[in-house]
Amino acid sequence: MTGQDARQGKGVGQGRFVGQGAGADRGVGQGETAVTGAVVPLWPAGAATGVGSLPGTDAVEAQQLVFDELPDLPHLPELPARGPGAGLIGRSSAILVDLPVDLQPAGWRLVPRPGLDLRRSRDMLVRDLDALVETAEGYAGPFKIAVAGPWTLAAQLELPRGHKALSDVGATREIAESLAAGLVEHLAQLSARVPGARLIVQLDEPSLPAVLAGRVRTPSGFSVLPAVEEGLVAARLREVADAVRASGAVGAGVHCCAPAVPFATLQAAGLDFVGVDVGLLTRAEDDLVGEYVDAGGRLIAGIVSTTGGSTAGGSTAGGATGGGSAPGRAAELSEVRRSVEPVIALWNRLGFRPEQLGEVVAVAPACGLAGFGADAARAVLRHCRQAGRMLVDAPA
Repeated sequence: MTGQDARQGKGVGQGRFVGQGAGADRGVGQGETAVTGAVVPLWPAGAATGVGSLPGTDAVEAQQLVFDELPDLPHLPELPARGPGAGLIGRSSAILVDLPVDLQPAGWRLVPRPGLDLRRSRDMLVRDLDALVETAEGYAGPFKIAVAGPWTLAAQLELPRGHKALSDVGATREIAESLAAGLVEHLAQLSARVPGARLIVQLDEPSLPAVLAGRVRTPSGFSVLPAVEEGLVAARLREVADAVRASGAVGAGVHCCAPAVPFATLQAAGLDFVGVDVGLLTRAEDDLVGEYVDAGGRLIAGIVSTTGGSTAGGSTAGGATGGGSAPGRAAELSEVRRSVEPVIALWNRLGFRPEQLGEVVAVAPACGLAGFGADAARAVLRHCRQAGRMLVDAPA
């Protein structure tokens, strides 16, 4: 019997939109959270969200765009146009505790003491948080933040002597512990500025499939680092996710815009959601996706290409910076129904009830929008919002 056969005729989690997944040991189902004694979904049905980066350099304008176009699941955007310290790795390194970094010609490197580059990264992050006081005034609901996950950080950061941090097991442990501690502080700062927010943490892991497959290149580029054992990868992710939930976050998940997303590993890590580029999913992965959802996991489906080509189903994996292609390019959007067809087709193949699609699956661009013009980025986010509603109103 295939996984699809086992699911035919029943809903996700045997009649619930979440099952008895990793969240069960926390007293609520995975993908749910308890608020004032009631069990509420991680995000509203039909929600759309962003992945990370947006064009421009003005934090208030970017945040206002997010709250205007993604009211059901807004997020804290990155603005890489301000410089390397505002991109995914620089911004995430600013959150690390007791692991200072510095920008070198080859990229970010762990160093003995903080320098100017790290201070700039931290200053920009504080300014972004302060801008939320204005843009998110009175907001109450789910609010998502994104940082590089521990394995992408380990694959991107260099040790003081120039080797990849991924090559040192002790360094990968320290990065995960430092990230967890930094996120706890970061969430507290966010809660102080937006008291009504129910915080969700997205760990951006574009390097994760390469880490598991042994495809991360050494700094010289002439060889690759050995594959990391799946159990260790899951354990580190679980440690970070458990720390942020213990600090008050209502959910933690991973976004991976590369091919071969390791659903089984992410399920073992107890993550509440996985964000993917639906254009990179293959039918061979159907059972992995179905098992993850049936165990209570949610999905954020990337339906709009951010790397060129046409629309949903045509994108390729984004890089670790979370940006798009050439600056200022226009959006190429299809009719909304066409954009969601790959998601609906996947759901039908999995054998889950159509009415649960919009509850379990949120939609987003496939990756960041830093390479788009401001008007194009707004059009993409608005397209995603319309697509999210279609998953509720016309899921079949």
